[in-house]
Amino acid sequence: MRGVLQALGRGMGRLAAASMVCLAGSALAQTPSTEPAASALSVSDAEFKTSPTLAKLRASGVITVGHRTSSLPFSYLDARLEPIGFTVDLCRRLVDDLRQLPGLRNLTIRWMPVTSATRMPLAANGSIDLECGTTTNTAERARMVGFSVTYFLAASRLMSRREQPITTLDDLRGQPVVTTIGTTSMQLLQALNRDAGMRLRILGGLDDVDSVRLLDSGRAVAFAMDDVLLRGLMTDGRDASAYVIGDFALSVEPYGLMFRKGDVAFKRLVDASLTRTFRSGDYLALYRRWFESPVPPAGQALNLPLHPVMRRLLEQPTDASEPSAYR
Repeated sequence: MRGVLQALGRGMGRLAAASMVCLAGSALAQTPSTEPAASALSVSDAEFKTSPTLAKLRASGVITVGHRTSSLPFSYLDARLEPIGFTVDLCRRLVDDLRQLPGLRNLTIRWMPVTSATRMPLAANGSIDLECGTTTNTAERARMVGFSVTYFLAASRLMSRREQPITTLDDLRGQPVVTTIGTTSMQLLQALNRDAGMRLRILGGLDDVDSVRLLDSGRAVAFAMDDVLLRGLMTDGRDASAYVIGDFALSVEPYGLMFRKGDVAFKRLVDASLTRTFRSGDYLALYRRWFESPVPPAGQALNLPLHPVMRRLLEQPTDASEPSAYR
């Protein structure tokens, strides 16, 4: 197993092969942070003129926010087809903060559905001003788009059917496996084939729900995806006892809000708003609502305590993409 992990590391860079339990017991690396002051948001006239996003918001009075439609409990649709979820609530608070700036008092939100495949191109070309979903900050993606400080930590794991459990990489060797297109889990599986000789037959679901269908139909023996999203799918009206999520973690996944690359002033405001939410107690209240309490539509709770490393990040925010920053 150690040799497989070493091969993964050569192919994908520094991935964290330890489980999230291991992460909890290790010290948070002292990585450079873009941590802003937790004071009231402010912006100069010069920044309004040089920031393409802020200039667009002031001219149009509209902020276009990309959201996912089935990423429970982060960003999904309620019975009225309105976006709800943990990340959606964080973004609503951010927009409330932006409304305190000159010329943005009447800023309105235009919600735009995005998928794992469309989210980055739409952020890169400015079609959306902010993406509020479940997007992992990686060094490769940061060459195309900008990221906020990390607001959630996940890990990519394997979910399988209980009658045919896949709990280790060796169990997966030579088997068909599914993940959702446009995700870091897809890159991880491709690296396993390229660098570890796993001989996987990789299937791509259009979204997470489609990937679960491929697992349920028997076309795939496992579904590789962020563990928190797998748990969300299991509480969305499904029989959780029919599935097993392996303890082995393929990677660490730091989630950040995504926006146009190179917009320094807008990033500063986004980070400042998130830091205020982190330190005001609002973050913990939102966390209890979406991860420790019953959520729609099935009224089940994920019962997922806040990760100890994430608790530290509330006091020491970072936008680092390296997995080593979260050990």
